[in-house]
Amino acid sequence: MPDTLRFDRSHPGPYGLSIPLSPLVRRVVANNSGPFTFTGTVTHLIGRGEVAVLDPGPDDGDHIAALLAATAGETITHILVTHTHRDHTDGVEALRAVTGAPILGCAPHESTASNPLEASVNTSYRPDRILHDGDIVQGRGWTLETVATPGHTVNHLAFALSEETSLFPGDHVMAWSTTVVAPPDGNMKDYKASLRRLLARDEDIYYPAHGPSLANAKAFVAALLAHRQAREEQILSALAPGGRTVEEIVIAVYPDIAPNLRGAAGLSALAHLEELKARGVVSVKPGAGDAVYLRV
Repeated sequence: MPDTLRFDRSHPGPYGLSIPLSPLVRRVVANNSGPFTFTGTVTHLIGRGEVAVLDPGPDDGDHIAALLAATAGETITHILVTHTHRDHTDGVEALRAVTGAPILGCAPHESTASNPLEASVNTSYRPDRILHDGDIVQGRGWTLETVATPGHTVNHLAFALSEETSLFPGDHVMAWSTTVVAPPDGNMKDYKASLRRLLARDEDIYYPAHGPSLANAKAFVAALLAHRQAREEQILSALAPGGRTVEEIVIAVYPDIAPNLRGAAGLSALAHLEELKARGVVSVKPGAGDAVYLRV
């Protein structure tokens, strides 16, 4: 891993409390910690008086109550969603039922039997308005530009806050960890292209959906791209003359990984392999059983 990639695993704040991050941004952390959610999903409140709630998080009564307490005396005018993973969307309907606010955001998930993480997706999510790249959402004193960032999921969106030149990257960029890219919903080529797109933008403060905020975010994005390139080279180096399965590659490339993260590492390795296969750099050895990948 390149020395320039440094993770910040500090806790983003006490559960259930509204924490000001800027004049227009507050966060409330849900108590749904785990190996993929870190300390929990971060719900962001954008604006004052007229408020957008970004990624309402899990369907947890305490978390919904915390969001309502944080916005007491204000009006929630929009409920925004970056992508359809359940830790971001299961609380959407509960919040809409109380506030009447419309749901805007990513397109609904397209189910596929081959998706190993299908259970983590909210297949009942249906927005009132699907947002596309470049769409603008406005409230009193704030303006959000929709930025399409496929890769972590095919429908992933980020949102740029024009008044503060900051960005809400969802799960696409996080200070605490790299992002899981799990085919077929995740795509490594798209993920890296989205990173390059963010790198070309002006925003240098990120408010991710898990973990702490990111200052100097563009330097971190550049380090993520370098990390992905280094990982690709490690995977290619791990391909023995007779080929290797994904499980064998994980053992070679991630020798010290925690057992509960081996599955995620395998999915990211598979995403790299699928991209390399599409580029004609690797092939799949014919035969039954687990796929064996070979250098071309």
